[in-house]
Amino acid sequence: MRLGAGLFGLSSRNCPDGHGPISWHNRMAEKAHVWQSEELAKLFLEDVRGAIPLAAEQIDVLLRVVRAVLPKVERFLDLGCGDGILGRAVLGEYPAASGVFLDFSEPMIEAAKKTVAAEGRRAAFVVQDFGLKSWVDAVSAHVPFDLVVSGLAIHHQPHGRKQEIYGDIFRLLKPGALFLNLEHVESRAAWAHEAFDNLFVDSLWAYHKQRSGGKTRAEIAQEYYYRRDKQANILAPLDLQCQWLEASGFVDVDCFFKLFEAALFGGRKP
Repeated sequence: MRLGAGLFGLSSRNCPDGHGPISWHNRMAEKAHVWQSEELAKLFLEDVRGAIPLAAEQIDVLLRVVRAVLPKVERFLDLGCGDGILGRAVLGEYPAASGVFLDFSEPMIEAAKKTVAAEGRRAAFVVQDFGLKSWVDAVSAHVPFDLVVSGLAIHHQPHGRKQEIYGDIFRLLKPGALFLNLEHVESRAAWAHEAFDNLFVDSLWAYHKQRSGGKTRAEIAQEYYYRRDKQANILAPLDLQCQWLEASGFVDVDCFFKLFEAALFGGRKP
């Protein structure tokens, strides 16, 4: 999970329906691959993730939803896992579970391997791009899942592909199983988008000062607005994504946490 990796940047207001020419899709796919960079992965894990506003609370809510729906978790998938922060939280709650950690970034998968292995957990690690329709074949040996979690990864896909991924996830789940997406969503108003940006910059600045950094807030803001991954974000409104989940067959679809553009939402397979 690149928790916070997409909490800003290019939104769907730049391409309202998410469906542009094929060349536009290709350009966005190329920009998303910036996350395969070892340099960017290291920068995010060391300098950004700890500054995400209410990150611990978001994970706490996610686990509370899982506990409310699932008496036990035997197998789960962490889709777009980054260094595995969500999957590790699930394993902490359900230590007998086995997890599949999937990401297209080898540096992130290597980070996940180190942290999960250090905790002695049962897990499989898959380097795969879920932007490709063949991604489901890479996890076919582990299905069906009791739980699929995803953290700020699916928003890198064009809107049509997002809908296809939600359908893929639905088919990978057991009856009664759960999908939860901790995601960066589009604000309906420009002022809300700006408010979220300001919150994130304030949080980055506070985190930087706590670590004895010497940068000013203006310098932090400059880095934030001109970071390398910005163009990889393709945001969609929360209510629209909930409609996509329902269209895929999910029930009990709801938003369980929202802080401006950070939202936890999902549903259950009947």
